[in-house]
Amino acid sequence: MDTEIKQELTQFARNLGASLIGFAPVTRWDEFNEVEIPYRPHNIWPEAKTVIVIGVPVLLPILETTPSINYVEQYNTANILLDQIAYRLAVHLNDRGHGSMFFPRDGYGDIKILIEKPKASFSHVFAGKYAGLGTIGFNHTLLTEQYGPRVRYASVFTSLALEGGPILTRELCTQCRDCQKVCPSQAFTPREGQVISAMDKVACAKHHAQIRDERRFPCGICIKVCPIGKDRLLYNSTDKTQLYLEEKAAIEENPQDPRYSSWVHVREHGSRGGRIC
Repeated sequence: MDTEIKQELTQFARNLGASLIGFAPVTRWDEFNEVEIPYRPHNIWPEAKTVIVIGVPVLLPILETTPSINYVEQYNTANILLDQIAYRLAVHLNDRGHGSMFFPRDGYGDIKILIEKPKASFSHVFAGKYAGLGTIGFNHTLLTEQYGPRVRYASVFTSLALEGGPILTRELCTQCRDCQKVCPSQAFTPREGQVISAMDKVACAKHHAQIRDERRFPCGICIKVCPIGKDRLLYNSTDKTQLYLEEKAAIEENPQDPRYSSWVHVREHGSRGGRIC
């Protein structure tokens, strides 16, 4: 019966546009003991027994133009779709007698708020890990086998108790630290013996506030350069490490560099920003 319910919910979410869906019993937050107690599902809504995590991909060719208005629109479209899927899934569960609610993809009203309060009330990244969708990488994003970190997430809390998906035990992050090398705010610092870096969330938020004023928010460079994900094969984009690492300096030296002409073209239109990421 548990398997049948999960299959039905998975198909329901996929029919609405979800590409990834996973199930995490709320007990996993206590088992792993990585998330502070106030940020665990049961402390947010005591009736919750399972967190259903849904994800939609960020499409790499548009992400590569970041920061640009085109990426802004893709980001916003993904967010709207996610909230609608999660809301409709919660209502679908309610209609079947299982109390449910959804947590939207972002937990802040404006990027400038994150400068003062650099934390959301719930982490979809850890929820995704506990649902078996992936592992958390150096840059604090959830890495998946299919899309690397190029996924947006929302979560549904439900009183329906479901078996969780198998936890992915193989670390997907290769520790290449390309995200650290290209980060405009230099927000990542390695921590000895740990996969996940120390992150200066305030510095990251300040950079986002700047490009928000230029109408080309969010940044996304750290997920653009990550080599993990089968989507790179789909887009014939498996050997771009040097292209990414050299991008800023190359465009500063030669704004007409043909290697970056398509990205520069998109960046120069529709926002107050310039050609450099």
